[in-house]
Amino acid sequence: MKRFNLLTGLVAILAIAPSLALAEELSPGDTGWMLTATALVLFMTLPGLSLFYAGLVSSRNVLSVLMQCFSIACLATVLWVIFGYSLAFSDGGAGNPWIGGLGNLFLAEVGRDAMSGTIPETVFAMFQLTFVIITPALVIGGFAERMRFPAMLWFTALWITLVYLPVCHWVWGDGWLAEMGVLDFAGGLVVHLTAGVAALTAAIMLGPRDGFPGRLMPPHNLTLSVMGAGMLWVGWFGFNAGSAVAANGDAGMAMLVTHISAAVASLTWMISDWVYFGKPKVLGIITGMVAGLGSITPASGFVGPVGAIVIGLSAGFVCFVVTNAVKQKFRIDDSLDVFAVHGIGGALGTILCGIFVAETFGGAGLGMGVTMGSQLTTQVIGVLAVLVWTGVLTAVVIKLVGFFTPVRADADEELAGLDTSQHHETGYHIR
Repeated sequence: MKRFNLLTGLVAILAIAPSLALAEELSPGDTGWMLTATALVLFMTLPGLSLFYAGLVSSRNVLSVLMQCFSIACLATVLWVIFGYSLAFSDGGAGNPWIGGLGNLFLAEVGRDAMSGTIPETVFAMFQLTFVIITPALVIGGFAERMRFPAMLWFTALWITLVYLPVCHWVWGDGWLAEMGVLDFAGGLVVHLTAGVAALTAAIMLGPRDGFPGRLMPPHNLTLSVMGAGMLWVGWFGFNAGSAVAANGDAGMAMLVTHISAAVASLTWMISDWVYFGKPKVLGIITGMVAGLGSITPASGFVGPVGAIVIGLSAGFVCFVVTNAVKQKFRIDDSLDVFAVHGIGGALGTILCGIFVAETFGGAGLGMGVTMGSQLTTQVIGVLAVLVWTGVLTAVVIKLVGFFTPVRADADEELAGLDTSQHHETGYHIR
């Protein structure tokens, strides 16, 4: 009888062995978390960033900003499915360090049963798509209220293809920066530095809005911006903690340090406003929050609470100074301060990550044989490479777009507002 029971048990184990193997391969916990994180990141753009930006522009341009964010989400999705995911994450043949291959066009290899680590590849592809959506949506803040809608669509399509996809492959697709050992947990280089540099380049090439800098251009509805800022803060947990691509300790730490940095940077910017302008400003505290979130992004899975505090302090102060310098000293009309907040913040966090990743500061630790000095050097190389590539290629893209359609709205269109001149609609009907 005992032999019979033992034999029955062995047969039962063999019968369920395939399902056990599948259970070890597919993690329901990881998959559930990544589905949630993906929804959170899309929530950052629609409606988070959309409302944040919409409140900052004038009332005659509120719909144009909302339309741009919404249409970018649609356009980026189509490009990602057709060729974007393949170029960013496919091998490209012999481990191409510059760009991926074309073997996964139309997500040909992303089937129902395809896996990416412990989650379905469909989930990974969708998660990465949300990053493609928000990055060019951030860029529009640099040329808000003056780029024509057809030009914006052309710009977005070419910019994703020529700037975002190569940089994404370099850092996250086993490209040359990844091989060098650059640390970018959730997009300090791939998202924030590219967006910030592109916004600055576009602002310079398009020129300032009429009346800049002499005429005051205050936000038309800070209430909308505060609502959007709150959505960004919550959505950012998916952005950073989701980049662990697992429900594990890295995700937990990423969420914690993300919140710490945002809070510290918000207070730092608010106090800077208070000292410099004499009053604590609502616009300042929400802008400081974004600076803190953008700066902790590359470091979020690598540093501990101490690093988060230092990065938040640095972001709140440095980005505050740069914001005022860009507009007051250099007279560059980066309409919504994308370069000062995202560009500088992304670079700052990427570089400081090279310091606070060390176990001494509560970080995850440096790699075998890697010193703090060598990691810092690697981080700086990554920042410079992405900065130069983005600046040059963004200028090329704007020139190319000019061959297809006028890039900037003319004086009458700008005076009437892009809501009316580009869409024949208005955001508010006052009776």
